[in-house]
Order: sequence, then structure tokens, then C-alpha cells
Amino acid sequence: VVVAYTDDGNSGYGTAVVGTVSGTSITFGTPVVFESATAEQIGATFDSANGKVVFSYSDGGNSDYGTAVVGTVSGTSISFGTPVVFNSGSSRSNKATYDSGQAAVVVVWKQDSDSSGRAIAGTVSGTSISFGSSATFQGTRIDNPVLTYDSTNNKAVVFYADDSNDNRLTAYVITVSGTSVSFGTKASMVFKVDYSFMSASATFD
Repeated sequence: VVVAYTDDGNSGYGTAVVGTVSGTSITFGTPVVFESATAEQIGATFDSANGKVVFSYSDGGNSDYGTAVVGTVSGTSISFGTPVVFNSGSSRSNKATYDSGQAAVVVVWKQDSDSSGRAIAGTVSGTSISFGSSATFQGTRIDNPVLTYDSTNNKAVVFYADDSNDNRLTAYVITVSGTSVSFGTKASMVFKVDYSFMSASATFD
């Protein structure tokens, strides 16, 4: 189990640690810094084709640019490649998932400059990741995007609070082709999400 976090005890550096489950307990290795600057809004996923973890985050040492890094686990240790910028602008609420159908990592985020919702896909090679072009799934304000992968239909799905529609929980299906992303029809949930309950999580059954 790999955990990525902002280490407030070490200047907010982006840090990761590997845990091993045995029975009903878990033990951890030594934490390793992957970003020697404040790293926040961290997303994490596992690239099963390459056997690598990928973190997406806001790099406080580089104007909060959206950044990704590839991690390699060996036993209870983890090592990292060179961080790669996927968005040359301040990124918030970074989330990541792995599209096994396209062997691509999908990242979504809230663009700080205009609060729009954006997505991008990248492919891992060795200890690095390269990205295609980003695309906007909503040009007006979103909040708190979350992401999951539907392995039956080979699609990623992003959920978020839509400020233009009373903060209703809203979704788009994301189709990846190579490193290009496109979106289906916008779908809003029938219930209203109160502002104080706009934090969500998603998984695929």
C-alpha cells in the first residue's frame, strides 16, 4: 500500500511511504520525499501495466503548477523519477486514475485561474510520464472533482460539484484514445448537494 501526503512536519514536502499488510495489521517502511517543496492536492493511482505508482499534485515550489511523478516500489522502499509538469498553471483538487484499456493515466483538476474543470492523459515509460493535450469538461466553476475508472466499459468517470447548477453533483464519462481525452454528455444527479457536503469519493463496483 502506497500513501502520498503533504508532510507538515517537513515544510509541507511531498512525501510517500510504503506499507505492507499482514493479517489485520500494516507496517510501514521509511518515508521518502518526492517533491522538496510544498506538494498539495495530491492524487494517486497505480499503472498496472508498468507496475508503477503515479502521483499528481500542485507543486508549491513552481507556482502550484500541476505536476506528476512516477514511483517505483521495491519491498518497503520507493524511489521516484523526475517530476513532469502537466499543467503550466495553478492546479487544485488533482485526482488520478488508471485507464487499463488504454494503458494511460488520467488526471483531472480544477484550474485555479478560472475554476474550470480539466482533464489530461499520460503514458508511463520507465520512470517518467508524458502527457497529451489537456481538455476542458466544464468551462465554468467546478469544485472538488473526484475520479474513478469503470473497468467493464473501459472509461474514466469524473464527478464534481457544478457551481452553475446549485452545486449539484455532476458527472462526465471520459474516453481516452492514446493520450487524447474526450467527454460524453453532462449528467447531473437528481439531488442537490449542500455546499457543506461537497466532499465526495467514488469507486467502481
